[in-house]
Amino acid sequence: MRADKSAEAVAGSLGDPAAWPEEDTFRRASPAIDSREFRTALARFPTGVTVVTACSGGGRLAGVTVNSFCSVSLAPPLLLWCLSRTAPSRSVFSGASHFAIHVLAADQGRLSRRFSRGAKDKFAGLELGEGLGGAPLLDGVVALFECRRADSHDAGDHVIILGNVERYRYSRRQPLVFHAGDLGGLGRAPAQDR
Repeated sequence: MRADKSAEAVAGSLGDPAAWPEEDTFRRASPAIDSREFRTALARFPTGVTVVTACSGGGRLAGVTVNSFCSVSLAPPLLLWCLSRTAPSRSVFSGASHFAIHVLAADQGRLSRRFSRGAKDKFAGLELGEGLGGAPLLDGVVALFECRRADSHDAGDHVIILGNVERYRYSRRQPLVFHAGDLGGLGRAPAQDR
């Protein structure tokens, strides 16, 4: 979905409610679950889109698009995000002292796609800042959280990575939203801007 679509268009991406499954067709989660169908069900939850970046002790950069990101605690300020256990960048994120979480703006769909695909150098041609621990910083984002890596936990086919927020900033830009396999925007200004 293009970022300039209206709120009605975003709501319309849910499809015709008459075509939705009846409540008695809910699927039971089991070891034999259809992962594609499960992923489709999860995609019904609209979420923000982030790019997480880090720099290993040896200077190797990594960046990945993530929508499994959330706040854990305000005091102390803790965030978590999830990384696939098979991600080629896992060794960089595992060895880095810090990482940066960039909440993407509605017009940064290209940046989201760039970091969601495998590439030799995802940072080529981008203007970067240097964050804590050498983590690359992207420009033009809605919010940025620089975190010291605190802990990680294996969880199924992903690793949950926990970080202590050491520095952050934010803007009034509109966020990029992922829903039902499409990228878009909210279609309205933040309450404080109306």
